[in-house]
Amino acid sequence: MPADARAIAHVRTRTWQVAYAHIFAVERLGTISEEQVAEDWGRWLGDPASRAQAIVADGAEGVVGFASLGPCRAEEGDRVGELYAIYVLPEASGRGIGQALMAEVLKRLHGEGFAEAILWVLEDNPRTREFYERAGWQADGGSKEEEWLGTLVREIRYRIALE
Repeated sequence: MPADARAIAHVRTRTWQVAYAHIFAVERLGTISEEQVAEDWGRWLGDPASRAQAIVADGAEGVVGFASLGPCRAEEGDRVGELYAIYVLPEASGRGIGQALMAEVLKRLHGEGFAEAILWVLEDNPRTREFYERAGWQADGGSKEEEWLGTLVREIRYRIALE
């Protein structure tokens, strides 16, 4: 769905600027280029080799959320899928959009033949971690450090059985 790339970029950029203000400097969050994010997503979603999928949630005001999924990007084996991202605009939060996106993600991952799935989440993101745990995901002890917006952050891995 490369056609949705611009809407996805808007949701991702706006959500990052609100949800991660306690982690990244406001100045750094302000440097996120929605245009560059849209180009990246358009290229990624347009690449059939990636097997990536995106789901968008529409509201009266247009696209209010999205999720992306596909095969695991790490060396987890071909029976492991991955939830790459799930975001809902802050002003659309609390309407059940995230739960609906999550249900569709799990359905699609299972439909693609994956036995289990993983996701990575910032360790210092308690609200999102609680959302994942309510949906049945469990931290499995995996972790990594990455640099985002010039800040080194710790991510932890969550896992869920799909069969």
